[in-house]
Amino acid sequence: MDGPVLQAGFIASSIQHNKSFIIMSLQTIQTQAFSDQRPGTSGLRKKVQVFQQPHYLENFVQSIFDSLEGFKGQTLVLGGDGRYGNLEAIHTILRMAAANGFGRVLVGRDGLLSTPAASCVIRKYQAFGGIILSASHNPGGPDGDFGIKYNTGNGGPAPERITEAIYTRSQEITEYHITDDAEIALDKIHNFQLEGMTVSVIDPVADYAALMAELFDFDAIRTLFQSGFRMRFDAMHAITGPYAKQILEEQLAAPEGTVINGVPLSDFGGGHPDPNLAYAKGLVAEMFGDDAPDFGAASDGDGDRNMILGSHFFVTPSDSLALLTANAILVPGYSQGLAGVARSMPTSAAVDRVAEKLEIECFETPTGWKFFGNLMDAGRVTLCGEESFGTGSNHVREKDGLWAVLFWLNILASHKKPVAEIVRDHWAFFGRNFYSRHDYEAVDADAAHTLISGLKAQLAELPGRQLGELRVAYADDFGYTDPVDGSVSTGQGIRIGFEGGDRIVFRLSGTGTEGATLRVYLERFESDPARHDQDTQQALSDLITIADELAGIHRHTGREAPSVIT
Repeated sequence: MDGPVLQAGFIASSIQHNKSFIIMSLQTIQTQAFSDQRPGTSGLRKKVQVFQQPHYLENFVQSIFDSLEGFKGQTLVLGGDGRYGNLEAIHTILRMAAANGFGRVLVGRDGLLSTPAASCVIRKYQAFGGIILSASHNPGGPDGDFGIKYNTGNGGPAPERITEAIYTRSQEITEYHITDDAEIALDKIHNFQLEGMTVSVIDPVADYAALMAELFDFDAIRTLFQSGFRMRFDAMHAITGPYAKQILEEQLAAPEGTVINGVPLSDFGGGHPDPNLAYAKGLVAEMFGDDAPDFGAASDGDGDRNMILGSHFFVTPSDSLALLTANAILVPGYSQGLAGVARSMPTSAAVDRVAEKLEIECFETPTGWKFFGNLMDAGRVTLCGEESFGTGSNHVREKDGLWAVLFWLNILASHKKPVAEIVRDHWAFFGRNFYSRHDYEAVDADAAHTLISGLKAQLAELPGRQLGELRVAYADDFGYTDPVDGSVSTGQGIRIGFEGGDRIVFRLSGTGTEGATLRVYLERFESDPARHDQDTQQALSDLITIADELAGIHRHTGREAPSVIT
């Protein structure tokens, strides 16, 4: 017997579901598994059209719930970055949360919550966990990307044991649970009932802004702006706009217009919401133009990444992490000292020397914020960062774009020097790591995997080999044993290290939705301040040549040059 016609998620057309049955107003819908629902480093990311398939979103959400224990009657946090399909998907998830027995859901007004704000809310209200709808820095719109991930009660991304359990369940799922379609009003702050579950629509900014006020010296930053200091923050028509407007312009008295592209749009205004030199072109042009502001910054689609600029000066994410670590004592929330720091393996070793001077632990982890979360929960790490424009601390369990911007503003208010001078002073004391990442985006997946396989086949023979003017000291496929729980992660990236400390790293990114993205990381340490002002690509030119010849990048990908250089 045929069941009712349902509107599922943000599917464009209604679907007639067979073999469904109704218990009161709760429905159990028969379904079939999809083979492609394995979460990556940041959840499940696919093209919008993939998520629009009948049952696709519902299957994955039910797989999350089926993989959890003890959530009945508990609190779930829910929100997303406002990209195309966000609000409709949230309606579906609310109906499924009610049908599966959650007691309460905290959801951002209009379905909005930045990723760091979601982590903040999970931790503040001791929620069981949270679902975040985002594909981070990937493009949005009907032809763009969509994503969903589960965060645990510590506020951080689910560890591999949970994501693997979700995937396993997604491969055997036969049904999901959902309530009847209902009127769900998310455009105002209020509480309402959904099949016995309380839905609390909250201000998406308030809790996060309150936490920032606890960590940073807002009075000092406010005085900085009142002195005539000029800043430009590019929200890239993404989720951080409302946060930046309220904190920077309203609470810290930055002049109106400090925040640009501040209204979140479902397609990010047609732009690519990735805060780097290639995609934040307008901001970069202003910061390197005539009469440039003193400070520039940008954040990404879901608010967890950041780019830092001074007048005519770009701060690499690796240098930014090192600078924050070296200057943490100037910031109220970190003035008592740092327990330790951590960086992802591809991130430059600039922070390592700061940690050595401070006599604190420094960890090298695989890419993925969940690895930092374990160290934070164990009290081993206070600050952490990745070269992919992500930095954060133990205030939440996600990287946090606006937090990094406020940290820099606190440092600028204390030093009363330009960004470039602060960075050059840091290099003079600690030395400079020339560092760059070359991204080859949307390359043929088979060709990319062939390239990596070819590198792996050479690893045993590389140590001691002369490549150009450099001699290989080590070559491996990075593996990591978690010092907290003992879990082992292998195959995390090919490392080629040279005598003297130079390094090349090759990785395939897990954040794209088309083909494969090959990332090549290049690093060279320079202690002589007289050589610190070299052009980065020129300083790394021999490493760039070695990387291409060793891996056969042009031969395998057909690319003459990277898609993006940062």
